[in-house]
Order: sequence, then C-alpha cells, then structure tokens
Amino acid sequence: MTLSAVPGLKKLYSGKVRDLYAIDEKRMLMVASDRLSAFDVILAEPIPDKGKILTAISNFWFGELADLVPNHLTGDKVEDVVSASALPLLEGRSVVAKRLKPVAVEAIVRGYLAGSGWKEYQKQGTICGIPLPAGLKEASRLPEPIFTPSTKAAVGDHDENITFEQCRAIIGEELANKVRDTSIALYKVAVRYAADRGIIIADTKFEFGLDEDGTLTLMDEVLTPDSSRFWPIDSYVEGQNPPSFDKQFVRDWLESSGWNKQPPPPSIPCEIAQKTTEKYREALTRLTA
Repeated sequence: MTLSAVPGLKKLYSGKVRDLYAIDEKRMLMVASDRLSAFDVILAEPIPDKGKILTAISNFWFGELADLVPNHLTGDKVEDVVSASALPLLEGRSVVAKRLKPVAVEAIVRGYLAGSGWKEYQKQGTICGIPLPAGLKEASRLPEPIFTPSTKAAVGDHDENITFEQCRAIIGEELANKVRDTSIALYKVAVRYAADRGIIIADTKFEFGLDEDGTLTLMDEVLTPDSSRFWPIDSYVEGQNPPSFDKQFVRDWLESSGWNKQPPPPSIPCEIAQKTTEKYREALTRLTA
C-alpha cells in the first residue's frame, strides 16, 4: 500500500512504517503502511497487508492494556475524519490518535537473550551496561525482564542502545523511572497472555508520549511483530536462534545475503515477502482468536 497524501489533511511526518496527518490541534490520523524497516533501512518492497495486520494487533493490545496506562486512541472513527474517496486505502490500517509530545527515548524490555543483547553479552557479559549472570546461552530466559532504552533516531539513522543513566540524563529521573516501571509492567502482562497462546515475547519496544497534562501515554504501536521478537513456544530451544513470527525472518535473510546494512538494501524475493505476511498473520490469529 502506498499513499502519498490524504485529501484535506496535512501530512505531519513520514516514518519508517507510519505516516501522520493533522486532523486538528489535538488529533491526528495515523496510517500504517506496508513498508518494512530492517537494520534501520526501509526496504524497497512492501510486505502485503502488513499495515492492516500491525494496526489490528496494536488495537487489540491497546484494549488489553488500557487499565495499566492510557493510550493514544481517541475513540473517533476514521470514516468521520476523512473523505469517502480516501477511505478504501485507509480502512483497516488507520486510527485517529491524540497529538502527544513524544518521550525522546525508545523503551525496550528484554526477557530473553537475543539480537544485539546476545552480541553484547558474548563480549562483555552485559546488556546496555547491565551485568548478567555468567553462562547464559543464546535465547536464554533472563532471571527478570530488564529495561534497556535506546535513542530515538531519525529515519535513515540507527537507534543506539544507551544505559539507564543516559536515559535519565535525556528525559529526567522521574520520567525515566516511570517509563521503565510502566514498560516492565506492560511486558509482564503481555508475556503471560501470549504464553497461553503459544507465543514467547522475547523482547519488545514501547513508545510513549505526554499529553497536555503531562500524563504518560502509550502511543504509536504496541507488541507487534515489528516492535517485538515473537517466538513459538513449541519450537523454543535454549542455545538456538528460534524461528519467529516477526521481521526477524527478513533480517535473517538479509544477513545471509551478505548485505552491509547500508542503503540501498537488496531486493526481497516475493516468496520472502509472502512468508513474512504469513508469519505476521499467524501472530495476529494466535493472539486474538
């Protein structure tokens, strides 16, 4: 799905996956495209129906987690704020969201040793400066979930893991503590729910904003295959990189291609794109069925 404009609405921002359009001073239209970003580079080929699947998963989780933290959804219907001609392209992949002041870090929670965390642990025995027990393996479950924030990079730049002390310096101690505690609480609830449906949430990234009263608010997307590492419980083996329901499938293909992770990325074969859609859809079905 490609959408260059929404008639009658001014584009505010175009991100790696989502485009934002102004409705009024307090509301905006958030549109999830089928773009896929891997290693902070947007791939040329879209993943069919990805935006609709991500929107459905996020909306599900916003509902499940509403008692823990407010979210960006206003409750307004998309069809009430866009023209009838634009609705076919927007339906299923758009929400009306509050306009918030973004918190300037990404809130990452890890419950298992994988990805960049596994690489750092092999070298230093830490993740983002947090010491971990010796003898852990790839995909080992951590004794407790840990909060490992990162910078929020512009499109085309790379996010960088930072220590909690650096996080405090960027957003202030009180807000950093609240973001950390809220993120870990959300992760724990989601892990229990997903486990009953055959999914391990190895790690995830939350994004937060502040409303006009300074209330911490969950925004953007939540616990999707784009922002999380989902593993099937029945295929999980400690010491091995498990198969996944998320874009790790594409990452693994890109790693094997010899790509140097700099633009331009290689073209993704049709079968890889289609298989990725199937994995995303299976995650949605398991979580919401």
